[in-house]
Amino acid sequence: MNPRTHFRLVVLYVLVGALLLVLLGRLWTLQILDGERYASIAAQNRTRDVVVPALRGMILDDKGRPLARNQSSLVVSVDRTVLARQEDGGEAVMRRLADALDTRYEDLQIRTRLCSPTVPRPCWPGSPYQPIPVEDHTDPRAALQIVERKEEFPGVTAQIQATRVYPRPHGASAVQTLGYLQPITEEEMAERQGIKVTGYSAVDLVGRAGLEAEYDKELRGEAGYRRVLVDSQGRVTGIAEEKAAVTGHNLVTSIDAEVQGAAEKALKEGIDAARSGGNPADWGAAVVMDVTTGRLIAMASVPTYDPSVWTGGISQEKYDDLLGEKSNNPLISRVTQGMGPPGSTFKVSSVAAAVRAGYDLKGTYNCPGSYMVGSRAFNNFRGANLGSMNLHTALVKSCDTIFYRFAHEMWLKNGGRNAPLDAKNPMVETARDFGFGSRTGIDLPAESEGRIPDAKWKREYWEETKESNCKAAKEGYPKVAKTDPARANYLKQVAAENCAEGNVWRAGDAANLSIGQGNVMVTPLQLVRAYAALANGGTLHTPRIGVALVRPDGEVVREIEPPKPTKLPVDDEVLTYMRDALADVPKEGTAAGAFNGFDFKRVAVGGKTGTAERWGEKDTAWFASFGPVKNPRYAVVAMISQGGFGASAAGPVVRKIWEAMYGTKEGKAIVANGGLPTEVPRIPEQGAAP
Repeated sequence: MNPRTHFRLVVLYVLVGALLLVLLGRLWTLQILDGERYASIAAQNRTRDVVVPALRGMILDDKGRPLARNQSSLVVSVDRTVLARQEDGGEAVMRRLADALDTRYEDLQIRTRLCSPTVPRPCWPGSPYQPIPVEDHTDPRAALQIVERKEEFPGVTAQIQATRVYPRPHGASAVQTLGYLQPITEEEMAERQGIKVTGYSAVDLVGRAGLEAEYDKELRGEAGYRRVLVDSQGRVTGIAEEKAAVTGHNLVTSIDAEVQGAAEKALKEGIDAARSGGNPADWGAAVVMDVTTGRLIAMASVPTYDPSVWTGGISQEKYDDLLGEKSNNPLISRVTQGMGPPGSTFKVSSVAAAVRAGYDLKGTYNCPGSYMVGSRAFNNFRGANLGSMNLHTALVKSCDTIFYRFAHEMWLKNGGRNAPLDAKNPMVETARDFGFGSRTGIDLPAESEGRIPDAKWKREYWEETKESNCKAAKEGYPKVAKTDPARANYLKQVAAENCAEGNVWRAGDAANLSIGQGNVMVTPLQLVRAYAALANGGTLHTPRIGVALVRPDGEVVREIEPPKPTKLPVDDEVLTYMRDALADVPKEGTAAGAFNGFDFKRVAVGGKTGTAERWGEKDTAWFASFGPVKNPRYAVVAMISQGGFGASAAGPVVRKIWEAMYGTKEGKAIVANGGLPTEVPRIPEQGAAP
């Protein structure tokens, strides 16, 4: 053999041998070192994980009546990932589906597009890897057609699923309190722990507001899964593993459906009456609290909406209505987030503050028609000169000038305009003791803190707004001047004053604070809590709606105890004195007209009217109350923004709520034997029918 040829053969043998060694080494690595990992991957290619959704727990009232529950319905869903693998992107399938559902192809396209800041509703706000529901109340014949002809509808499923429904027992919607559900987003899916959800189900819905959001984890339950075996065509051949879903806990609340329905009805009627009287009455709230526990019995808010709009996708028009200024943001709970100056309902705090500052609780004070604060006259309502009176009468007749004097003299004692920022201010300190200016801690995800202004707040606010105020003082308000020259001139003067000395806590600021005007802002929840503390002898509760979490079999998992209450630093003598005074307000005081003919023998009610002025708007109407006077059990507050006088607008709302609770000669009482249920009720089973 030629030596050169021999050498070439040797080299070839060596190369082949080396390649064989590499191949053997790679096979050893794949089969021995990484064998388990690749075996697992191969097994996954033969299996699919399918979620077994957990049934969401119900939200119940104090007697076990469902406020939110589930209803079984036929849901048709579309898997975008499967359709995307079709040659035409799934258009033919979607057109056949549109025919089967008796709808338009264009409508299905809109429902299955993904939401983004530039995409209008309806759209899919959830994960793009989740099947998208396009019809949640499918006709059984259409669903059967889809199921029997699977080859014509790849990526389309029709199955029975649970959808959220709101039964409205006794007309109680409580929609802002309950909240609503929406599909889980892709970002939220990435953060979720546990099994990977691969199919649309109730487990993909999360609470977005209200109790649905606050107790979402407990209500949602725990999803199960089914690992199925599939062949190369994706057909199921068996079950490899499965885990049953765990139904979510039911949430028992302190809301009473009958009282809630009565409060909603009374508030709507009050707003309608205010509008009929020529006032805008743009929004309102009514709230009932148990003064002995701090639990909420009713929370009504207007404007409101139908929570079913979220089911099956929401149109852009409806979405805009819910969020837009035109409809005045009906998603917002005005009980917890609506704010306004409380007017004379605030005087219970001011009386306590005056006594703290050294004024005689049982003294006599002059109530002139106006009181001079510097160079400005601060007037009584309609300039009425009511003469000398004690603080009892001052509350009954709602004298303002007595409180102007108290606040002005305290301001002077502190040093007036030159007082240090941290100077003691009994009006401010007492208001904060009553819970104003801070969140109550209610078990809901959103709450406004309100505002109790003082010298420090004014300095900080001035620093934030000085630039804009000084600019407005120089340039004015040309846009406003085109339609309202007088208002534009006033605003310019205010801007100039704020630019020059907006950092100074002036006597007028102190005077306005004393009667709940100016920059004071409270929520209806804060006010009802304060009146509950006044009624129960000084215990300031943390409001609670949730009472207990209960398993479907009726076993109580956890009773929801509120935090330990705090004590008002106000003497019992002062609280008793104010309760006695407020008991006369509906009988012979500012609310006598609203309570004319009221059956005080059935339930004696005490309360206080409030009419708060706001520049450029109609008066805000308030009425805060408690009862029965001798043994208080409940506090009721109503507020109507731009509703007019407190006595004529808010007073009748509160009266109707009390009459619904304790009954009239014509109407049966909701409150039986002096109180509503305190024990956890029997839990009804969730049925498929409404």
